[in-house]
Amino acid sequence: MTQSKSPLEKKMFVLDTNVILHDYSCIYKFEEHDVVIPIQVIEELDTFKKGFEEINYNAREFCRLVDEMAHKKIFNGGIMIGENLGVLKIELSNEWHPNIEKNLSEKNTDAKILNTTYLLQEQNKERDIILVTKDVNLRLKAKAIGIIAQDFLHETVENLNILFKETKNIKMEASVVDNLFSKKSITRELKHALPNEYFIINKGENKTALAKYKDGKIFLLEDKKKVKPFGLNTKNSEQTFSADALLDSGISLVVLEGKAGTGKTILALACALQMLKTDKYEQALFTRQTISMGNHDEGFLPGDIDAKISPYMKGMYDNLDVLRALHTENHNMISDFESKNKLSIEPLSLIRGRTLSNLFFIIDEAQNLTPKEIKAITTRAGEGTKIVFLGDTKQIDHPYLDQRSNGLSYLIQKFQGQDCFAHIHLTKSERSPLAELASELL
Repeated sequence: MTQSKSPLEKKMFVLDTNVILHDYSCIYKFEEHDVVIPIQVIEELDTFKKGFEEINYNAREFCRLVDEMAHKKIFNGGIMIGENLGVLKIELSNEWHPNIEKNLSEKNTDAKILNTTYLLQEQNKERDIILVTKDVNLRLKAKAIGIIAQDFLHETVENLNILFKETKNIKMEASVVDNLFSKKSITRELKHALPNEYFIINKGENKTALAKYKDGKIFLLEDKKKVKPFGLNTKNSEQTFSADALLDSGISLVVLEGKAGTGKTILALACALQMLKTDKYEQALFTRQTISMGNHDEGFLPGDIDAKISPYMKGMYDNLDVLRALHTENHNMISDFESKNKLSIEPLSLIRGRTLSNLFFIIDEAQNLTPKEIKAITTRAGEGTKIVFLGDTKQIDHPYLDQRSNGLSYLIQKFQGQDCFAHIHLTKSERSPLAELASELL
């Protein structure tokens, strides 16, 4: 049995509002240590309760959670959170410490949270008092006045290099490669290879082949010149890998991750339309994560739901126009899919609570999703649904996410090695030489 820590060995974590908006169950993630919620955080949560985004849901759930616990002790000595966990307390102090008044000119909510943390530090000098916030600027302010501050590290990725690897090049004997070309698949164990991992085989003499590893076998992929989902040519090996994963009905979860211009969106749309054309799915559903303007969701914009989401979907419409222009048949077919609601565009906020069956479901800008949002989306998948996440983890617009804490990186880490999952890391921009140069230089 593990010996319990003395009160002085236990740390005290003071939580900022954005930690709760990120994960309403965060109070249970600090093991045996104590958790303090400044009263200003409770007040700020009240402004986030209305809405349909994940932050609004988390605000409501946390308020309900605290309401169930609330009695006099939570404002005084605090209450036990649960077995083998620490004490939860709501701190009511409004007294300003002279050092805070001297160093911080604005008396806003952030200043009040810093003040509460500083007072707790002064009252508990033999304990570690730690402010937990996802706001990097608040962490800097805290450290400037002598407060220990850190990010909320639950559900973060430790080693990014494992996740975002370039395509492997494997050298094989000429006889093995010839056998693969002849039979299209061969049984061969590859050390450290993951299910649905794509790679390039080098035969020698500048001869190469594209392949996929699954179930202890190597499968030869079709030449990229022959891979034309909905008439779209794949332009490089990474795009050929992506098209194979997108068109493989045995892979129900696909992540296309890479920089702008690598073809993620147009490939996903082309493959979705190809699957509709062959009746593999009943509907293709496209959505994207949007970053709210303050505390407003799509409802803040004028017009009906189509008008509200249209500004966010310009990239998707542009790619659809490219696919329409490839062939007259494409133009007529896309119009037919739209009129029959087989090709649908919806805001992400309306997905919660639904069961999505027999769909080809594309989520763009997924790097701006939290791990909880990724879970909420993925668990919507019903029978026969394929989910495709698109994103660039180096272009995160969410103010409280980074390359380690965003939901897309977290998903890749958790699903690596699963038979139903494929991840393709795209590095080659095909938009234009100018776009490629800008991506490298800027």
